[in-house]
Formats: sequence, C-alpha cells, structure tokens
Amino acid sequence: MYISIADFIIHVDESLTREQLDRLQNAVRENTCVVSAATGDRTPHLMLIAYNPDCANAREILDGVTSQGLRATALGL
Repeated sequence: MYISIADFIIHVDESLTREQLDRLQNAVRENTCVVSAATGDRTPHLMLIAYNPDCANAREILDGVTSQGLRATALGL
C-alpha cells in the first residue's frame, strides 16, 4: 500500500514555553492526516509537519495552529 507524505515548516511568531510547544505539537498531531509534528531544541519557533496530502493540505493544518490564537506562517508556501 502506498501512502503519500508531504511536509512543510510552520514558523510560530510567538515565544512559547516548552510546555506550550508540547501542547501545540499534540494539537497538530490530533489531525488524523498528520504523521508527525516536531520542533527542535535550537529552533523552537519552527515546526516541521509531515502529513498525508491525500486527506489534508498545509493551509488546513496552519489554520489549526492560528485558530489557537497564535501568529504563525507556513514557510515556502
């Protein structure tokens, strides 16, 4: 079985604590089309999202982040 995977980066314009970042990552992962969502220790304002483009798109995932009251943009879109 073949599953498509796409990825993109979200730049979060907020300074978030580790706890807030963990909650945000978990919220993004609740989307059934998201395969992974992670930030790095050195770049906590950047979140790499991997998802199945057959059932979601980057705009929908980004809208899920901004609907939480955060300022964020998708890089490269």
